[in-house]
Amino acid sequence: MENSRNLKHIIKCSILYAVVTLALIWALLPIIWMVMSSVKTEAGMFSMPPKFLFKPNFETFKFMFSEKGNFVSYLTNSLIASVASTGISLILGTLGGYALARGKFKNEQGISFWIISTRMAPVPAVILPLYLMFAKFGLIGKMSGLIFAYTTFNLPFALWMMMVFFKEVPVALEEAALIDGCSRFQAFWKIALPPAAPGLVATGILCLMFSWNDFMFASVFSGHDTQTIPVAASLLITQTGVAWGQAMATGTVIITPMVIAGLAVRKYLVRGLSMGAVK
Repeated sequence: MENSRNLKHIIKCSILYAVVTLALIWALLPIIWMVMSSVKTEAGMFSMPPKFLFKPNFETFKFMFSEKGNFVSYLTNSLIASVASTGISLILGTLGGYALARGKFKNEQGISFWIISTRMAPVPAVILPLYLMFAKFGLIGKMSGLIFAYTTFNLPFALWMMMVFFKEVPVALEEAALIDGCSRFQAFWKIALPPAAPGLVATGILCLMFSWNDFMFASVFSGHDTQTIPVAASLLITQTGVAWGQAMATGTVIITPMVIAGLAVRKYLVRGLSMGAVK
């Protein structure tokens, strides 16, 4: 009887590991192939059978980061827009999330739902209204317009996430600090914010990923001098063909910072996303 249970357990575990392994291969193989192709010649990309052992060729990256490639400007625009939007969203989202978590508002749940509902709207549905507003204020083609466009979607998400995280922090800790003479801001800064730091990191990484990977907002609101990396990647597909080498290298550059950031803060990311979990 015991041997039968052990056998069933081994079979279940084997099936589970096999499914997980297949899922990982399905998810990671295209990325691995893209990274490998970025350091191959174009002939090497389409060689049959595929070559997994080869001498890396970095000529595509050298061209992209040279003055002729103009890739540095796209990279700079992406960094400025994504980092600025994430920073603004985190500052305002943290303060607003704390106010929603601790303040006593009339119809508080309705306000919270209204905030997150603005993030739930599909991007194509808000492109036209935002474009008309941005055109009215002269923001089309400017970096400030692109940052503001990203913030319109990042801020509601940051507000909602930080509100949930602050609700996990016991109110009694802040009340004790207030009794000891702390101001409301000191109680927020010294008592409530440190325990919610993992949630702050998780929210920041998710906002950064949205801004960094965005194509639709960037293609509509950016100009010739403010185009981001995803827009640059789309320009590699023309009527005459696809610049496969640059496309693979661009894709590698796009995913690398987010992978590094995710791995660097993975501990805080998991803790942050689990803080607001339903118990």
